[in-house]
Amino acid sequence: MKRDINPILSVKDLSVTFNSGSNYYQVVNGLSFNLFPGETLSLVGESGSGKSITALSILQLLPSSAKIGNGSIKFINEELIGKPESYMRSLRTRKIGIIFQEPMTSLNPLQSIEAQVGEVLEIHQGLSKQEIKPRVINLLEMVGFKRIKQRLHSLPHELSGGERQRVMIAMSLALEPEILIADEPTTALDATIQSQILSLLSDLKKRIGMSIIFITHDLSVVRSFADNICVLEKGKIVEHGSVDGIFSSPKNPYTKKLLLSQPVIKESNKDEIDTELLSVKDLKVWFPIKDGIIRRTVGYTKAVNNISFLINKNETLGVVGESGSGKTTLAFAILRLVESLGSIEFHGQNINNLSKKEMRKLRKKMQIVFQDPYGSLSPRMSVNQIIEEGLSFHLPSLGHKEKRDLIKSVLDDVGLNYKLGERFPHEFSGGQRQRISIARALVLKPEFLVLDEPTSALDVSIQAQIIDLLCQLQSKYKLSYLFISHDLRVIRSIADKILVMKNGFSIEQASSSEIFNNPQDSYTQSLVSSFK
Repeated sequence: MKRDINPILSVKDLSVTFNSGSNYYQVVNGLSFNLFPGETLSLVGESGSGKSITALSILQLLPSSAKIGNGSIKFINEELIGKPESYMRSLRTRKIGIIFQEPMTSLNPLQSIEAQVGEVLEIHQGLSKQEIKPRVINLLEMVGFKRIKQRLHSLPHELSGGERQRVMIAMSLALEPEILIADEPTTALDATIQSQILSLLSDLKKRIGMSIIFITHDLSVVRSFADNICVLEKGKIVEHGSVDGIFSSPKNPYTKKLLLSQPVIKESNKDEIDTELLSVKDLKVWFPIKDGIIRRTVGYTKAVNNISFLINKNETLGVVGESGSGKTTLAFAILRLVESLGSIEFHGQNINNLSKKEMRKLRKKMQIVFQDPYGSLSPRMSVNQIIEEGLSFHLPSLGHKEKRDLIKSVLDDVGLNYKLGERFPHEFSGGQRQRISIARALVLKPEFLVLDEPTSALDVSIQAQIIDLLCQLQSKYKLSYLFISHDLRVIRSIADKILVMKNGFSIEQASSSEIFNNPQDSYTQSLVSSFK
């Protein structure tokens, strides 16, 4: 690739330190790289390697507990470290855009998606209201958003994780920045939409000469997308080179480990599966579409339509489908977090008829790990307090030492040191926050656990560890899982049987081996084909 003599962005000897009480720890250590005009540079590494902190340092968006110790960050030869906030605010909106890893915390929960995307255009491009709406629709079309005109007034919580991510991407692309920092932009997206987004970013880069810093934990995502790769480990770059060079001849042992990390295919546990635990029959979830001055119901968004399935003890049902297919809504309905019609039997009891007070008693047995860990963790509570909260509510008779031992044990299970429990969620990487969410759910030892994209924010090596952990816990306690994912590699490594969803309907349902080896529906065949 032909480069200009001067880089558009130059980072040299960057070091970032976090202050936690009286303790200091370094998360970025002597980091240096250049980004050239029209180049896509990928920062790759496991959770906690310093990728996102590096991105936030460039835009001077670090939390108050973080401090740049030394180093230089230059945009077109102008030093950014020490610039006033007014200057950086202008730079962020017009010159350097960013797609954050967790869209739910970046979107205003009280504004519609039309208002949020339109606000960017109104403030920074001065478009009129008549000009804004078609441009918003165009941007949402570009990122593969479906049923746009019917969803313009939707709030962020009414969208799937993938849909929220696409709204964030649309907002970031609205001003066509010179540099786009994409922090795990395809993490929550299924394989087909992931490919569309990467193609979109590539086309935009060619059209306007935009440079991209692409942050990911998955080397396979960047193989056909990036020009060059920096591999990060513990805040340092351990290998830097072209995509072809890194994939064909990796030099560093850590890089080789990342390339070899893949979830393994789950062996059948058919002989171990016990009695029926959960039975769902003809489940429907319809959301009203309101319009007009008095907000009259003019139709319905049919998120879930007549879904039926069984989950036994010690069994995992994998739910797959594209973003917006109804996977998360299905899970919320089962847990009685959204209203639904149909039968939901847990231990033979129809829980769809229970009162809120009666359901509260069942919460200990039915837990959930949400897709967006940062949005589900209280920013004002330490990790220990977050995990202890469920114990205090459901097991009030436990003493301090018993709670402490349980918290320490579950943190060990998910690969976190108990000493880290005094920190707050913002002091962890996205992958580490997901492990905290898993620990919070597992500490109560539930019988049934809903896992909504629990590994989407994790690098491939940690994915394998979490899957292995979940399998061990399932075998030990005969847990039942409803495991939602757009990643068929992950589904194949944990699911006993699979439910394929599209537009709220069950397209196909069979054992994992049957789905992967002999899919019957054309849609399932296309999903399996993209996986292979």
